[in-house]
Amino acid sequence: MLPFRLIDRVKFILERQLVKGAGFQLVVVGVFIGLISLIGGLLVVPQGGDFEDPGSAIWWAFLRLTDPGYLGDDVGTWQRFVSTLLTISGYVVFMGTLVAILTRWLIAKMADLERGLTPVTLKNHVVVLGWTSQTLPLLSELLGSSGRMRRFLEKHDAQKLNLVVLSEEASAAQVHELRSEPGIGRRARQIILRSGSAIQPDALHRVACLDAAAVIVPSAAHEAGSLVTSDVETVKALLSIAAQARHFQASLPFVVAEIQDVRKLPVIERAYPGAVEVVAGDATISRLMVQNILHPGLSEVYNELLTAGEGNEIYIRGGESLGGMTLGELAAARPEVIVLGLLKHRDAGWDVQLLAPSDSRIDPTDRVVFMARDYSETEPDPKKATLPELERGQAVRVDRPVDQANHRVLVLGWNRRVPSLIAEFLSYGHRHFEVDLVSVVPKAEREQAIAQYVENSERLTCRHIEADYMVEGELRRIGPAGYDTVILLSSDRLASGEEADARSMVGYLQLEDILADFARRPQLIMELSDPDNRHLLYGHQSEMLISPMILSHVLAQVALRRELRIVLDELFTVGGAEIQFRDPADYPLPASATFQVLEKTVAAEGELALGVFRNKANERGRHLQLNPFRKDYLELQPGDRLVVLCLT
Repeated sequence: MLPFRLIDRVKFILERQLVKGAGFQLVVVGVFIGLISLIGGLLVVPQGGDFEDPGSAIWWAFLRLTDPGYLGDDVGTWQRFVSTLLTISGYVVFMGTLVAILTRWLIAKMADLERGLTPVTLKNHVVVLGWTSQTLPLLSELLGSSGRMRRFLEKHDAQKLNLVVLSEEASAAQVHELRSEPGIGRRARQIILRSGSAIQPDALHRVACLDAAAVIVPSAAHEAGSLVTSDVETVKALLSIAAQARHFQASLPFVVAEIQDVRKLPVIERAYPGAVEVVAGDATISRLMVQNILHPGLSEVYNELLTAGEGNEIYIRGGESLGGMTLGELAAARPEVIVLGLLKHRDAGWDVQLLAPSDSRIDPTDRVVFMARDYSETEPDPKKATLPELERGQAVRVDRPVDQANHRVLVLGWNRRVPSLIAEFLSYGHRHFEVDLVSVVPKAEREQAIAQYVENSERLTCRHIEADYMVEGELRRIGPAGYDTVILLSSDRLASGEEADARSMVGYLQLEDILADFARRPQLIMELSDPDNRHLLYGHQSEMLISPMILSHVLAQVALRRELRIVLDELFTVGGAEIQFRDPADYPLPASATFQVLEKTVAAEGELALGVFRNKANERGRHLQLNPFRKDYLELQPGDRLVVLCLT
């Protein structure tokens, strides 16, 4: 072993002090200043002069070291020479090094503050755990829900909405994205970014989860085959919040959690003993896709009811101010809304009674479900004329005969949602589906994923084709024109939603080119991942589902009104109340009917009229007209369909 030199030991000790931070660095610089002042003072002591003692000489040296202005006051060659050396040393050590240390310390502190490592000191705020493709539309939904947000703030005795977002690495780029988002803009000042991961307990403390009015946990994307999935992160975050609440003896906040695998619901409920609403993201989108297959055109209903923007939404009001009224009386007193039904409070939760008879009496503990353009329309307004009261009896559930025809579905692409999509196909026992899955993912991997998720999948004919639908020759050999429905899935194996959507849109344009050669055209459904791409395919002939926008809307609105989740589950799952399109010829309608007349005619069948789906799109490319004004004449044309809510 070679012996260490003294200079190496000194360097090592000096290095260990300097890496300890600005405080130790300042101490080291102070020691150097003291040594230089001592040496400089001792060098001029033998010369005599004006120095009464060595202390005065050392003070003289310190002044020359720290202030170059004294340089002209010195007398004598030696004294001027030493003074010059001290002044130069002062520039290097005192001014240069000291300023550099302080500047670096200040920049580091500012960088730490910008990284969002300081715990927030807020109460009754809303926390979003994760920065994903859903975060921006989710924040936009929260900021844009004026009616629901006003009631939410009143409930929690808060003056204004504060949003805190936990991101892996908060940055200026994310702040720019917030300000550029159309639904946020200047209101980005209400959003606070903090760095950290949802699986880190200190990061959850940083966003003050225990003091929040609501905590939203959206699903994050993970690489295929990763052992740490979004559901694992969600469960870990909920366990950490519960543990912190036990440690500080605090109450648990209300949580809205998105999970990918609906089978993890019992795990979520076991992990979090507080109030929690679980949104099954994959199952939700799969349900919407299958219902869209059964009822072509239903995507426009989803995009209006389940995304922010113009049009109608589903609202829920408490029955405190409505107690004693019947649904028929309430519908007559609210001329601009459609009353969908009731939520009856039960010991085990809420009993959903959409399409309840018009003579159903509202109890103060009930919740009333509306469809309206704005929450203000659900409030009483003495200036508005009331409507004649409609009589709608008990809705009749229609036993659907088993459909012997095979509905052929071609699925182009693969993502984690496909197994839940297969499970949703199987839930419709009265229908027969044949599904062909086209993907570059190996067949064995796909079969294993479906087998792990679905039991008794033999009832569904599912074939796996290994091909790249981006290659025109391979897509032509598959023969997409021979299917009833073609679904273009957004891949979750690419680096970003933009790349996944680019692949889907190019595939769609190529598919359109192939189908142009055939007289028969299948139904096309395209899934997108990035909300910014929704306007790129102007005039497209496919039905479009933007998964992050739909899930963001559901998460945001459930956070503001938790009963909304069970209403959406009732509307968009097999069985129960369902939105359907009907032929006007099925009802005894007059040649020229207003929406009020349509309501009365449909109510006689125990159903609820919601609007009209036009055969021809308007100038904005929309076919759907939900909740039109009661006095408007519908002017139904050939091919138009009625949108009704009925029991199936």
